[in-house]
Amino acid sequence: MTQLSWKAKEITVGELAERSGVSTSALRFYERQELIRSRRTPGNQRRYSRDTLRRVAFIRASQRVGIPLATIRDVLAVLPDERTPTREDWARASTCWREELDARIRQLEQLRDHLTDCIGCGCLSIDRCALVNPYDTLGEQGAGPRRHLEP
Repeated sequence: MTQLSWKAKEITVGELAERSGVSTSALRFYERQELIRSRRTPGNQRRYSRDTLRRVAFIRASQRVGIPLATIRDVLAVLPDERTPTREDWARASTCWREELDARIRQLEQLRDHLTDCIGCGCLSIDRCALVNPYDTLGEQGAGPRRHLEP
C-alpha cells in the first residue's frame, strides 16, 4: 500500500482509492453525487484534500448500516464550511438514524421469524396461508407483503 506523506495536502484519485478501499469509479460517483469534492489540475487530473479520506470513511460507514446516499449527503451538507466529519458529527448523525435502524431491525426480525410460515402477501398461495390469513384479510390492506411492510 502506498504510504502517504503527512506533508501532502492533496492526494490523487488512485491514492484515495487505495487508502479508502473504495474504487476510483465509486469515488467519481460520490463526486457526481456531491458527497466529496476535488479540484482539477491544469492537466485535468483530480486532486482531493487529504481530509477526504475521513469523509469517504464516513460515507462508507453510513452505507454499511443502510443509510441512503441522499440522507448522507444531507448530513454532510450541514457541516460548517463543508469540513470533514468529526467524532461528534458521527455521534449526532448516528443518533438521528438510530430510530430508523431500530425499525429496520424489527422488520428484519419479523421477516426472519415468519419467513417459513407465511410470506404475508395475502395471496393464499402457500398452503398455510389459510391458517395465517383466513379469508384473505391481509389482501384488504393492499398489495404486497403486508405483514413485512409494517415496522
